[in-house]
Amino acid sequence: MIKSELIQRVAAANPHLFHRDVERIINIILDEITGALARGDRVELRGFGAFTVKHRAARQGRNPRTGDTVFVEDKYVPFFKTGKELRERLNPDDSQGSA
Repeated sequence: MIKSELIQRVAAANPHLFHRDVERIINIILDEITGALARGDRVELRGFGAFTVKHRAARQGRNPRTGDTVFVEDKYVPFFKTGKELRERLNPDDSQGSA
């Protein structure tokens, strides 16, 4: 699903809201999540999951096309860990947990 599809589905489920208002709400939510991650904050949506930022140290990499060794600078990358309810919905047969 892409953002425009999400907006359409939320608007269809809430016919009392204008499409432009649904779009504005979704954009504000995504901007707030992005802003929090940019500040290094953790964003937790109970039952859905948590967004965090992880630091990846600089390292030596390899260009897959040429095989040459290249330097990869350190960077921060977003990380998402699913919540328990989401995992259970995705794996309904595994409700007992795996051993």
